[in-house]
Amino acid sequence: MAASVQEVLPPSLDSTSQPPSLFDGTTRLYINYQCPYAQRVWITRNVKGLQDKINLVPIDLQNRPDWYKETVYPPNKVPSLEHNNKVIGESLDLIKYIDSNFEGPSLLPDDPEKQKFAEELIAYSDTFVPEVYRSFMRDAQTLAGAQFDYLEKALDKFDDGPFFLGQFSQVDIAYVPFIERFQIFMPAGFNYDITFGRPKLAKWIEEMDKLDGYKQTKVLEPEKLVEYYKNLFLA
Repeated sequence: MAASVQEVLPPSLDSTSQPPSLFDGTTRLYINYQCPYAQRVWITRNVKGLQDKINLVPIDLQNRPDWYKETVYPPNKVPSLEHNNKVIGESLDLIKYIDSNFEGPSLLPDDPEKQKFAEELIAYSDTFVPEVYRSFMRDAQTLAGAQFDYLEKALDKFDDGPFFLGQFSQVDIAYVPFIERFQIFMPAGFNYDITFGRPKLAKWIEEMDKLDGYKQTKVLEPEKLVEYYKNLFLA
């Protein structure tokens, strides 16, 4: 796994900021430091050791610059990637795109059975994430609990390492920004520990926390996240 020195992160661009010079040959990843979807792609860039190849351009989503929608990415969301004179989006697509189109360690194993399971789990993340968020407004412990049980079972499939496919892969990247947030919020919001009775999930979190490329992307102010989620889901 590509390690790196702690990167000095650029300040976020807002409505008063000038745009970068688009399509000048620079590869740019447009993100927001608080956005879990953007974090997926940020992690991918880091663990492949692409800090010098893909520039981070953080966008302030509360006060976003007009030029982002007008000239960079009309859907006006993050993440997006400017590469080879085009801009593409959608976090799960971008994990795969960066893994396939740039140098660095491959984030998918050669084993066909593992590849098939990777596809299933990456697709399932589009169920897992909204189901857990929805549970916050209903019966979080039961409904979210069923989702975490699904992951615990998935982590049991391959025993040649602590990650979903045994080795670290695209699958871990797809899930970790959300599990990170749920692990911060659920004890505060619902007195619920997502790892209780789930030793494989606990071990997975422990191993993820050792990865430099992920550590640099983690939520910096957990108490602000708790406050934000409480206002969003429990107010």
